[in-house]
Amino acid sequence: MRRESPVVRAQEARVPTGNAGEVPAVTVRGLTKRFPDAVVYDRFDLDIPRGKLVSIFGPNGCGKSTLINMITGLIPIDAGEILFDGKPLRDTKFGYVFQNYREALFPWLRAIDNIDYPLKLMKLPKAERRTRTQRMVASLGVKIDLNRYPYELSGGQQQLVSVMRALVVEPQILFLDEPFSALDYEMTLFMRDQLQRIFVETGTTTVLVSHDLEEAVYLADRILLLSRRPASIADYVRYDAARPRSDATLSQHDFVRVKAHCLEVFQREVRKG
Repeated sequence: MRRESPVVRAQEARVPTGNAGEVPAVTVRGLTKRFPDAVVYDRFDLDIPRGKLVSIFGPNGCGKSTLINMITGLIPIDAGEILFDGKPLRDTKFGYVFQNYREALFPWLRAIDNIDYPLKLMKLPKAERRTRTQRMVASLGVKIDLNRYPYELSGGQQQLVSVMRALVVEPQILFLDEPFSALDYEMTLFMRDQLQRIFVETGTTTVLVSHDLEEAVYLADRILLLSRRPASIADYVRYDAARPRSDATLSQHDFVRVKAHCLEVFQREVRKG
């Protein structure tokens, strides 16, 4: 019997960017986006599987952040259709964690108030907001004084507050746009472990834009590799290593092999430029 490889090429799948039998949480069809100086996407198709952590990786300027910004409605699309479990964006709860944590939090609000701010926008009673926030903080085992203001917290702690703010609404899907790129290496390692733990405990469909290939593979169940613009799917790589992952994962055969494959695809696309 032929042993299935964890690397599943997009062209071998029955759907544009998925694996047979997987239920898509997000379906993108015919996505087109043009800027004055470039065509970034031209009739682009994508399926994001439900309950998976998908990393997006590709050459600089290929449109990684633009893709999730279009999916979440932060940037308008020129053509195409984006559905969440078959429904439009307006009927979907999602969370978004921005790259720049210093600008993402309200500096005049305490950390706890930043976290429950989305619940306030949902017009939930104060008691319910605090109950939901405290329950989430307790379930994650967060050891931060949430009565402090953002400027009193470290970069990693501020970004963790941003993640909790995105999660408190109990989103159907969580988007993260290079959330660790502004952190030092120690905080980056800490936040990677936090994100992995949150994903394991909540099972929330998660999409992570990353500029670090090791990070993209280490955290993901699927790695979406994009070409140069107009972006197409260079490959859609499957990585099913058991969780939680640790430093030992980085030297395991499957990790080394999948990372090497992704690097080969990435370098091929870079050379095309």
